[in-house]
Amino acid sequence: MIGKLSDKDVEMVLAHNFLGRIGCHDEGKTYVVPVTYVYDGKDIIIHSMPGTKIQMMRRNPQVCFEVDEVKDFANWKSVILQGEYQEYSNVRDRYRAVRYFVDRTLTLKISETAVPPEGFDEENYSPVNHNDSRPVIYRIVILEKSGRYEKE
Repeated sequence: MIGKLSDKDVEMVLAHNFLGRIGCHDEGKTYVVPVTYVYDGKDIIIHSMPGTKIQMMRRNPQVCFEVDEVKDFANWKSVILQGEYQEYSNVRDRYRAVRYFVDRTLTLKISETAVPPEGFDEENYSPVNHNDSRPVIYRIVILEKSGRYEKE
């Protein structure tokens, strides 16, 4: 049976997963890439090093985000969101987003772009990394949500 996920089921898929795919489009090019994320009940929070997707989303903040739960070909759930890319630029907002990310993913292996520094000082906050490039901490503000499933 194939069907539409309820709003509650969509929320559960978003809350219980950490890997999604973000789709962005700019200058006639569409780019889809997997990202690690957390869902705070309102927005999708993501961190990335500067690169192609960040450049594209800065120019065109309208994005698509997709998350799957797949047990097998006959038992799966898929959620698709339409949203808007927004960077956290304020130091305190960046810290809170990273802290939330780390708290939610504490049992998973954490990327160096998501680990808050020890001895945190909010005024001088800068994530630790090895290439002197600061990670971009951003959210996808959700504008639309939908989900489908198949269950045998």
